[in-house]
Amino acid sequence: MVLFAFWGRVSTEDNQDPASSRNWQLARSKALVEPRGGVIVAEFFDVDKSRSIPPQRRPEAAALLAELRNPHRGFDAVVVGEPQRAFYGNQFGNTFELFNHYGVQLWVPEVGGPIDPVNEAHELIMLMFGGISKGERNRIRIRVRTTMEAQAKIEGRFLGGRPPYGYRLVDAGPHPNPSKAADGKRLHRLEPDPLTAPIVGRIFWEFLHGQGLYLIAEGLTREDIPSPSAYDKARNRHRSGIAWSKSAVRAILLNPRYTGRQVWNKQHKQEELLDVNDVTQGHVTKLKWNTQDQWVWSDTVVHEPLIDTESFQRATLLLSANGRPATERKPRSTRRPYIFRGLLRCDVCTRRMEGTWNNGRAHYRCKFPVEYALANKIEHPRTVYVREDHIVAELDPWICQVFAPANVKRTVEKLLDVQNNEVDRAAIHAAEKAIDDCDRRMIRYRSTIDAGGDPQEVGKWMAETRAERLQAEGRMRTITRTHEITEKEVKEMIPKATEMVRILQRADPVDKNDLYTQMGLHLVYNPSERVVLVEARPSMYQSACPRGDLNPHAP
Repeated sequence: MVLFAFWGRVSTEDNQDPASSRNWQLARSKALVEPRGGVIVAEFFDVDKSRSIPPQRRPEAAALLAELRNPHRGFDAVVVGEPQRAFYGNQFGNTFELFNHYGVQLWVPEVGGPIDPVNEAHELIMLMFGGISKGERNRIRIRVRTTMEAQAKIEGRFLGGRPPYGYRLVDAGPHPNPSKAADGKRLHRLEPDPLTAPIVGRIFWEFLHGQGLYLIAEGLTREDIPSPSAYDKARNRHRSGIAWSKSAVRAILLNPRYTGRQVWNKQHKQEELLDVNDVTQGHVTKLKWNTQDQWVWSDTVVHEPLIDTESFQRATLLLSANGRPATERKPRSTRRPYIFRGLLRCDVCTRRMEGTWNNGRAHYRCKFPVEYALANKIEHPRTVYVREDHIVAELDPWICQVFAPANVKRTVEKLLDVQNNEVDRAAIHAAEKAIDDCDRRMIRYRSTIDAGGDPQEVGKWMAETRAERLQAEGRMRTITRTHEITEKEVKEMIPKATEMVRILQRADPVDKNDLYTQMGLHLVYNPSERVVLVEARPSMYQSACPRGDLNPHAP
């Protein structure tokens, strides 16, 4: 008898619920291995992960590849229900060598059994399916983009995202796609918000009558009018919302949707290599701003305008008068690397400090009063500065001291204590409760079918419940795998960490930033005491988007 691990994947591009996708992939795998005496004893199934992400960066696939190194892994071979689910582009060539190296067979239905590493036909088949997978994704992307462009230009449809400040979302009827309408999804449109729409009109009026951005922000803050982030706190928990900023006023003045037309394609997603020195790591997707000539405007006015087109054009021209065109955003420059990029905050306002280069040295500064209207809301120095080399001079020796041989025992004890303290008991309990609830619901659904209930309707409920259970199981595995660490493993990590800190002094700033980020370092600068407080808070769990659901479909 051969013991198998099942490897599968489903993403949001598939328009399938995770339970159904897993079931047919698993059934296809069983049909391949069971007639040959195989038994599936383990599963590695990624949910909501794009095929373009390399297996090494998918949680479940990465766990499978890590298990290949374990001589007590519990399975002898791996079976894939569909190769397009596991491999994209040239991912097969970058991954299969691991299976071959550790002597673990990889079975796929398309070759009728295990892939033979010396069979050229097998390799060509797998590379072909990788190309098919890439082509399929590209076709989907082109179709979706073309459809959205037509919906914005011809139909003027609201395509998701948060409503601009001054508007709110209201129901616009059922979704025109029958299957989506059956799922309860509905269209939305923009409607003036009675509380914030007058503020937008005021901002345009004051700007067109000679007031500057800062003066407008100061007046709004003085009158305790909530800023966009303060008005929508549920989606802006990462912002203080203490005052209006010049950038918030500027963003309102440059938003063409206040003219009543729908505007789409102000940004686009661009895939960039994660590591230019290691292309096998794949790409990351980043949002880039498009120039105004690439924007897609609706042919007609589709929602009630807050300002007229002439006023919007005048405001745009005024903002363009003192520099580059206001409608174009210059790409951010990263010519100078900063060791503490994204890690250092100001203790007064809690905002991230920005890097700046002065007198041939890297500094970090916070100019809160220059950007935000104060109106006696907070006492903040006009500019807060701190030199990078002063922080490094104290931080690196401290890190080296922690991992010094004489402190190994105490460091091990602290790491184990932190591990025990950071286990999210509430998350584990919630996942267990969700699994139990799903099991109880499945029992009730089966009873309903036995009692003569509609199999089609009940089957839909069962599919949704299976998907919920799979997600809960995935959360449980993520938590337990994150904290499966023993004292022996910690001691084995110490020499590696010791060697790592030895190169801190001569390391490249970008590499040091990656290292500090992985260590979970958080630095806070107190300008009055001229002290930097440092904490190490490793990130154990993936957090939800702080802005919440940006694409509401159902009420």
